[in-house]
Amino acid sequence: MLKSVVIQGISGSYHEIAARSFFAGEEITLISKNTFREVTETVLQEPKYFGLMAIENTIAGSLLRNHELIRQSGLFVTGEYKLRISHCLAALPGTKLEEIIEVASHPMALSQCEDFLDTLPSISIVEKPDTAMSAQWIAANRLAWHAAVCSKEAAEEYGLEVLAEAVETNPHNYTRFLLISALESAKQFFQETQHRPNKASLVFTLPHTVGNLAAVLTILSFYGINLTKLQSFPLQGKEWQYYFYVDCTFREHSRYKQALNALLPLTSDLKILGEYEEYKE
Repeated sequence: MLKSVVIQGISGSYHEIAARSFFAGEEITLISKNTFREVTETVLQEPKYFGLMAIENTIAGSLLRNHELIRQSGLFVTGEYKLRISHCLAALPGTKLEEIIEVASHPMALSQCEDFLDTLPSISIVEKPDTAMSAQWIAANRLAWHAAVCSKEAAEEYGLEVLAEAVETNPHNYTRFLLISALESAKQFFQETQHRPNKASLVFTLPHTVGNLAAVLTILSFYGINLTKLQSFPLQGKEWQYYFYVDCTFREHSRYKQALNALLPLTSDLKILGEYEEYKE
């Protein structure tokens, strides 16, 4: 069955690579948007669509605003995918590495390649909204002596020549993506794929009482729930109060539900953002 997947970025972006990898072997239509807010808004407007959003990177950390967008949207986390990020430096065909005077890319990609970029003398850095967009911009404007930090797929897509591969400083560079959807689409997805949820994303607030967070963690441990992520985000307009975003895995769904019931008296605004199958390579 043809699926429509909304992503931030254009053809050749890491979001496209992740989307096609997640739905490997299936036919999908990609819908490109400029911002993550547009991704959630589009999925809300078209409940049969799926959205794919980066949520954290092993080097740069969490994309906190994306956590908030998912919470505020009411959309359901349906799956996850972890993509190894490997950047290349690409320019117009025939360009030599020593001729490069300007390098463009997304700020996060540029920061991940600082050691390599430091080896290029007298270059200027230009920040762009997307890695693939940087490659497209150079190709469309035939910008000589300009290069993009992007995926090899983006370089190929826009007819650029790869001047250097694996230019990221840290080879252990992975981005985790979340698949989001309306609840009915999530139910249909699970029926079609026979995925069995063993991971959940939760969010809650806690009263300003000593030991409350420790008590929450103790309950999760008691019920055999493995905490894989704990992230705080400030509540707007309420000084020193926070949302707590939790990712956890479980073996028995019944024990997980018992843990949630035990958490209710301790937490406020406890919300299940999604239950899904943990990504395994």
